[in-house]
Amino acid sequence: MRLSILDQAPITKGNTAAAALKNAEELAVLGDELGYHRMWMAEHHATNTFASSAPEVTAAHLAAITKKIRIGTGGVMLMHYSPLKLAEVFKTLSAFSPERIDFGVGRAPGGDNYSIYALSEGRQPMVNNMYEKFDIALQLINDEVPEEGLYNKTIATPSQVILPEAWLLGSTGNSAIQAGLRGVGYSFAQFFNGEMSKEILDAYKRNFHPSAFMEKPQINVSYMVTTAVTKEEAEFEAKPQDIWRLQFMKGRIEAVLTPEDARDYPLTEMDHMIIKENRKIHLVGAVNEIATLLQEEQAHYGFDEAMICSIPHSQEKRLDVYRLLAQGLF
Repeated sequence: MRLSILDQAPITKGNTAAAALKNAEELAVLGDELGYHRMWMAEHHATNTFASSAPEVTAAHLAAITKKIRIGTGGVMLMHYSPLKLAEVFKTLSAFSPERIDFGVGRAPGGDNYSIYALSEGRQPMVNNMYEKFDIALQLINDEVPEEGLYNKTIATPSQVILPEAWLLGSTGNSAIQAGLRGVGYSFAQFFNGEMSKEILDAYKRNFHPSAFMEKPQINVSYMVTTAVTKEEAEFEAKPQDIWRLQFMKGRIEAVLTPEDARDYPLTEMDHMIIKENRKIHLVGAVNEIATLLQEEQAHYGFDEAMICSIPHSQEKRLDVYRLLAQGLF
């Protein structure tokens, strides 16, 4: 099983956005050294919790400081950008780092209504043409002329570069068939709602048609993971993320606490029940337990790659998660 990294550039309590981006840089270098297959940056707007608002810019930097690991977006949010601009950006990235760039796209806004309208300069956002925009971007990346009149009189440069891999993100299964029909990879965000099923992944495989971007179906699944040598240490480091998720569900978005603050955080009986239920989307345990669980999930669901998102409070503990998983699974 391949292992990969999903990073949101989290800004934990007491830290800065600039430090979060430097942490992404450090994580990319470590992932490259450890043999992780790819690293994607997410896109988040209007938040002081994540610093990854321009994943394509961060990807350019990360690709420049690494050697083997694939670098991309998980994902760049289609609704905010012209297909022509997306094609130009990712062709440029691929020209600089051939065979190492991933064009991963999502249909969500990645922000609130205020940021959506600000990104569209006050115009009514177009939210019902995502797959059409994706198709046009793929055609332009592949040096094709789209039928759409707005785009059929121009080209996306640079031309004749090695194609990036193309991926469509999803968390409910709605994009699975669409990804298959387009011959691109399918990335399922299990850490969003925990609703992965064999039916969703099999539907993608069944509808897959090879394309210039991908010869055979590829599936990666994103998991939120907190692990350590012992279960006790993992639980200690995981509680801040548990509380963050709890607060998020209540409409409050706050920085991830220190483990010490989380240990002393007042929780109601209902809070404990919610945290327990949320553990279906937050894998916590000793590294041997997590490694076994990921292998069992892969055997059952039939995906190719586990993409790990991990947000302990400290950068060192976060790096330890990726070191331990590499030791347990490589």
